Amino acid sequence: MNLLQQPIQQPIQIAPEVLRCLPPQVAASLLSGCRLQLPGPMVWHEWGRECLDQGASTLVLLHGGSGSWMHWIRNIAPLVADGFHVLAVDLPGFGDSALPEQGIDVDALIEPLHAAWQATVQGAFQLPRSSKQVSFIGFSFGGMAAALWLAAYPQDATNLVLVGSPGLGIQSPHRVPLKGWRHLATEDLQDQAHRHNLLTLMLHDERKLDDLAMSVHRLNVARDRMPRRRLSSTPIVANALPRIECPVHVIYGEWDALYQACMSEVEKLFKNTTPRLASWQLVEGAGHWVQFEAAEAFQLALKKTL
Repeated sequence: MNLLQQPIQQPIQIAPEVLRCLPPQVAASLLSGCRLQLPGPMVWHEWGRECLDQGASTLVLLHGGSGSWMHWIRNIAPLVADGFHVLAVDLPGFGDSALPEQGIDVDALIEPLHAAWQATVQGAFQLPRSSKQVSFIGFSFGGMAAALWLAAYPQDATNLVLVGSPGLGIQSPHRVPLKGWRHLATEDLQDQAHRHNLLTLMLHDERKLDDLAMSVHRLNVARDRMPRRRLSSTPIVANALPRIECPVHVIYGEWDALYQACMSEVEKLFKNTTPRLASWQLVEGAGHWVQFEAAEAFQLALKKTL
């Protein structure tokens, strides 16, 4: 990446079917941000740059697999209202970002993410190098990316928050297979598969599967260009944890489908393998997509880590 090349700044783009599901105040807050296109191309989204002058911390949000920045759609407006500088990434191969140049799994994302971050700290986004706290907050696949990133480049952030991260080498005996949907002939059949997949993996409470969840999910999975990911079932994150030099915070939904009936084993792994483990939190009543399903409880948990 050419560090001298400035990102192209554009208005935030939110699909009409998503906007219709948002409260007007939330929609206005999200639309007040800026869409940033970096070489790659990679797309990031920014809110609250003006808060940096008041000493704001920077939060870098990394979404889950088959996702986009919209995995955080219920969290960004409250974080901006609390005075944070927020950057939400479309990871390479997802959302509006192009595939990485090499590789089709999480390990292929580390170099382009680091290069993009170096562009920010060298002035493209006018971020301070070391005077402010920078937290990488990774959900699911994005948690894997954040952990590997900071294991390789510990200077890039001062705090790590892992949300529902896989890559621990632990498998729940109760996992239910997801359903394919691309081959289905009608939107109704595809929506049936989407509902099954959301309730099987992402959400615990069927009442939380609302129009917003469906709209975001439909748009996200249609733009997943890395379908052959396999590293989430390996201990790739567990092996990286001892090399992370900043404080590590961990948040899971109580009923995370990835670790149903084995969450105590997950907790033990983190406590035994993470030298800088700073906190471990379970959000009651929530599944894997905890920051969406239990947004208010998640915000309270997240504030304890920042």
